[in-house]
Amino acid sequence: MKEYEAIVIGGGPAGLTAGLYLSRYGLNTLLIERMLPGGQIVNAGRVENYPGFPGGISGMELGQLMQEQALKFGLNIETADVTAIRQAGKGFEVITEEGTYRAAAVVIASGSNYRKMGIEHEDRLTGRGVSYCATCDGFLFKGKDVAVVGGGDTAVSDALELSQHAGRVYVIHRRDQLRASQVLQRAAMSVPNIQFIWNCVVDRLEGEAMLSGVMIKDVKTGVVSPLRVDGVFVAIGLIPNSDPFRGFIELDEAGNIPTDETMRTALPGIFAAGDIRKNSARQVAAAVGDGAVAAKSAFGYLKGS
Repeated sequence: MKEYEAIVIGGGPAGLTAGLYLSRYGLNTLLIERMLPGGQIVNAGRVENYPGFPGGISGMELGQLMQEQALKFGLNIETADVTAIRQAGKGFEVITEEGTYRAAAVVIASGSNYRKMGIEHEDRLTGRGVSYCATCDGFLFKGKDVAVVGGGDTAVSDALELSQHAGRVYVIHRRDQLRASQVLQRAAMSVPNIQFIWNCVVDRLEGEAMLSGVMIKDVKTGVVSPLRVDGVFVAIGLIPNSDPFRGFIELDEAGNIPTDETMRTALPGIFAAGDIRKNSARQVAAAVGDGAVAAKSAFGYLKGS
């Protein structure tokens, strides 16, 4: 069993920042990531709202740069899938499919996954017209027609964001009324270039190299009809990557981890940062801030302050 002073679970912006800071504090730190560095941002063709990159940067490149910087300061990185955490004396054991690691403090930054529509070609066209982040990618569709899938606060907020860039924004919702707050509904319904398509779902995505349109299905009549759009923004929820921690740490009803403002959880020695945290802003800049705060708190915990 390998032992470290601190372990970070997750290699997105929050996890990489926490790992960077903990390593700079001089702590022997391990980051465990199951896939590529960068987390959800690797799906963003262009990130234009992260400070320091006025010309924008690809999500993949930003993730790689963050990893490169963390490695420069001595962060250890292992590729593995975390399956559980358990208490081990005054510290913790992080169990993975590749082995078990021990540390006195753990930062959970495992993020969340966008809930997908679950239809054919969705993965292939992600980043090629299909997006899960209007704030990240909306500017890429300036003057073009786009669709938002969903009817909650996020979907309507995305529609409002996109209406500032796109020519027309179609909101496709499977019901005949929105779940979003009344304030957001009133705002969206007053915008001329936002159009609502009720009682419909996306049945099929069209396009080869890039999205060229969608086929929408009326859930009441079963009628399928084409809709010409250049982009589809999916806003039907997030799934926190918290299953390995159930029964070990407190989760809210959605599966997020509650923390205080210093990223401390209810269990001393365990910290949470980024999308996995309750009330996260779910933006790269916010995740980076969370990671820095979590590392500072973990360092203080380890040093008894």
